Amino acid sequence: MTQKSGAEPLRYNGYHSFDALVPGDDYREFALAKEVGRVPSRGPELTDAQRSRVARLLGDNTVISLHDHTSIFPDDITETFDYNRTGRHHTGYEGLSLSGIDAVFENFMDGTCCITSPMGWKWEDVLYDLGMRFSDIAKQDFLTRAESVRDIAAARANGQIALVPALEASTPIQNEVDRIDVLYGFGVRQLGIAYSESNTLGSGLRERHDGGLTYFGEKAVRRMNRLGIAIDVSHSGDRTSMDTIKFSEKPIFITHAGARSVWPTRRMKPDDVIIACAERGGVIGIEAAPHTTMSHKHPAHNLDAFMEHFTYCVDLVGIDHVAFGPDTLFGDHVGLHDTFARHLSISAAHDGPEFEKVDYVDGIENPAEEFHHIVGWLVAHEYSDDDIAKVLGGNILRVLDQVW
Repeated sequence: MTQKSGAEPLRYNGYHSFDALVPGDDYREFALAKEVGRVPSRGPELTDAQRSRVARLLGDNTVISLHDHTSIFPDDITETFDYNRTGRHHTGYEGLSLSGIDAVFENFMDGTCCITSPMGWKWEDVLYDLGMRFSDIAKQDFLTRAESVRDIAAARANGQIALVPALEASTPIQNEVDRIDVLYGFGVRQLGIAYSESNTLGSGLRERHDGGLTYFGEKAVRRMNRLGIAIDVSHSGDRTSMDTIKFSEKPIFITHAGARSVWPTRRMKPDDVIIACAERGGVIGIEAAPHTTMSHKHPAHNLDAFMEHFTYCVDLVGIDHVAFGPDTLFGDHVGLHDTFARHLSISAAHDGPEFEKVDYVDGIENPAEEFHHIVGWLVAHEYSDDDIAKVLGGNILRVLDQVW
């Protein structure tokens, strides 16, 4: 368990989701995946001195995941549809207690939120998902909801982890801009423009034609700017991404993506979008979901492939505009993609060079391990303490200071 500098040890006391309720009576029980050690995922080989430096850097800096899913999925991933329909996702408190993370942008069920509809993204389902997770979080004091930079700092000082509510797309607002206010009232502090499919705001990355940000999308972006909601274009089409960057009065995030110049799929971002995001003060978080940030050097997706996208983006726009949005979860992420391939437009997002399918992303498989291995890689490659502090959270905090 990582102890933060100047803070008491993280106060995880063994709580598991919905401990106050009776499984089988109050809710349907599923056998869930292990939060720690589910697969033999490996980090870089380090010396004792390097391991000590990793621990110090995790302890001394505010560590922020710009995009993750902290849910625990069923051990039998094919049960996920039934699990999701209950609306009762379990949070990986144990795994988070070992993660070294101070704040995590939590994205809930996103496109798999299928409580009343098999196709996801329904307004009522999203609110149900948010409320159910919040009802569980309210029963413990280790993970705490954060809606401001001040909340993130307070959580770190108290030895807690801050959870920032976020949604990958604004699809559930339909044509109701005031629903953005409702989501803000629920604590949502980051919204994506579109997922892979187009919506009333703009085009998703899977579409044949990208019409850019719509007039309603401009209205929605203006409302997000005024309320103080960070904007994300990770799944948006290229023109829609560029339009959003230009129209927003505040810097935006690409919370979880990589460089198309490294791996040419629509799920990755082209250089001009990454550069435009950085020129307006924004940040790209590097993505690690299975079969996304691969490379020709590392076509079997692993930590080294993921970090190749990091180094490319740093070379392209500078260390001040890159962070990490690993997009991991607790459970079989590859199996989840297979189960929900149509919902998540997996084939469209990964349409590109042939690649070797992996069972998991070796070295960056879940939220418990990801930052230990990321920092280990940075230490092994002799990045400075100042640069590591920037990419672990400093760059994100700079943007949040302007946006929130």
